Amino acid sequence: MATYVLVHGAWGGSWGWKQVARGLRAARHEAYAPSLTGLGERVHLAHPGITLSTHIADVTNAILFEDLNEVILVGHSYGGMVISGVAGAMAGRISALVYVDAFLPEDGQALWDIADERMRASYIDGQRETPGLIAPLFAAEGGRANALTAHPLLTLTEPVRIGEEAAAIRQRTYVYATRNAPTSFTRFHDRVKDDPAWRVHEIGTGHFVMGEDPEGLTRLLLEEARASGAAG
Repeated sequence: MATYVLVHGAWGGSWGWKQVARGLRAARHEAYAPSLTGLGERVHLAHPGITLSTHIADVTNAILFEDLNEVILVGHSYGGMVISGVAGAMAGRISALVYVDAFLPEDGQALWDIADERMRASYIDGQRETPGLIAPLFAAEGGRANALTAHPLLTLTEPVRIGEEAAAIRQRTYVYATRNAPTSFTRFHDRVKDDPAWRVHEIGTGHFVMGEDPEGLTRLLLEEARASGAAG
């Protein structure tokens, strides 16, 4: 049995992983999908002082308090920043990292550093009505208009600290959504696609992979369990 921790992206919440988590559990694995502070059902905790460190602590604490080990840690979009920080903080509890159409930072980089000019401009413009909190920049999939919540700006400007211990996590995978390629995530796919240290998959969806093809993404995540030897 494998243990998955699924981390959503900016403006999202645990709700985005609902169908994938259900599929993983149906295959007799454990799946946890914490909502990050100020997002999803935790929107009542939103304030401009939330940082990347806050969101990393959300996930590390979920792992610690649930006493999880050999975790397959999955991050979508901004969640790639979060899981990178979690890997730096507790590599000994993680067996695999999976980036789902996600930002892939290097040690000491903030999302602000690796975003393009268009994205940075949208982050600034998105705070016009709620300084420090960026309004959703796109529509929710499947008519979930009220599910998206404002995202704290400071999470995008704080550098992630990965360190050397994370290098011990040998199983690393990138899942690239191809429907609208090239995208903001093409360069991360291109960086790792020929690296033998990485498993790379392409999936024919837009960016919200888990909502557009939950069955396909679930199959890919089940492959991660088989590769790690935790599928039994």
